[in-house]
Amino acid sequence: MFSLFWVALLSATLLPGGSEVWLARQWCQGEPWAALWLVATLGNTLGSLINVALGRYARRFQHRRWFPASSAQLARASRWYQRFGAYSLLLSWVPIIGDPLTVVAGLLRLEWWRAVALILLAKGARYALVLAFSAQWLASYCL
Repeated sequence: MFSLFWVALLSATLLPGGSEVWLARQWCQGEPWAALWLVATLGNTLGSLINVALGRYARRFQHRRWFPASSAQLARASRWYQRFGAYSLLLSWVPIIGDPLTVVAGLLRLEWWRAVALILLAKGARYALVLAFSAQWLASYCL
């Protein structure tokens, strides 16, 4: 189960990963679902919070030439974020767009408590669905 934590954490950062497959695999091996849910949710939430922290830290370099986003792009992200707000972090579980959303939350200085709550809710719901799917559709394939 220790490996699940690290796979989930790394999958939530900007690195690619497949924590859902690892979670389903461990469920098939008979690990208790509640412990799997908790470990995967905490690991993935922590990984997303690393992205938030990176966004907060990176903001101080926004005027450097090598910074990956221009002032115009940051302004556009800020307007988008003001329109959809912090609740866009409920999409932090979505592949491809979820990781950048967490970085933007950091760049735009979202309060830590709000980031933790929204990311934890999104990640927990996703892993609950993965476990429910595993119980419904994979049980006959498990050894």
